[in-house]
Amino acid sequence: MNYLRYVKIVGTMHVSPKSREEVARIIINERPHAVAIELDRARFLAMETNVELTLQDSLRLGRRGVINYALAKVEEKLGEAFGMSPGEEMRTAIEVSRSLGIPLYLIDEDINLILAKIASAPLREKLLMALEGLSVFLPLGRAELGDPLEEYRAMMVEFKHRYPYLYRVLVEERNEIMARNLMAIVDSLLSAGVKKPRVVAVVGLGHKPGIERLLNGRYFYM
Repeated sequence: MNYLRYVKIVGTMHVSPKSREEVARIIINERPHAVAIELDRARFLAMETNVELTLQDSLRLGRRGVINYALAKVEEKLGEAFGMSPGEEMRTAIEVSRSLGIPLYLIDEDINLILAKIASAPLREKLLMALEGLSVFLPLGRAELGDPLEEYRAMMVEFKHRYPYLYRVLVEERNEIMARNLMAIVDSLLSAGVKKPRVVAVVGLGHKPGIERLLNGRYFYM
């Protein structure tokens, strides 16, 4: 079945103010039966309570904590470049769906599983990620930016080239998990008697093409 006809994927740049505005506009205009976001329960609760992990906290959590901290710092640098904190488009999706009484679904992989996979990354990729997380050489700054969308796409290509293992873990495998969860949401709506279910899914721009291919019935190996 082609699930894509029931699901509208909103691909956002996690650090772009325009993405936040687009998310609100689409949810309001579509008035879907469900809104799905690229979060798991742990990250959702952390966002709700505004919990921010410090370096000291990360060190107490061991290797996974340090990896998580490095990833967060990379996103913070991107946020400074684009003028927006990471995750604001997800906050917007949560707030708008609540205000309209639309059920909200968390479709991403459990962060603990993701961190466990990252911890198993090749040493070269972990060292490079740690250096970038500590701002030793993050090849992005406001002065270098042209078109934000093109910059984002170029960054994804560069990320895949520099981090093949992490790209598979952070992008491709999560694409499959999120696509399966979206299929389950559509199936549940159809089973409940909704003839033409409408689901809006808010995910990072890098996930959009892969999830759409999977929902369209292509390249999905059960």
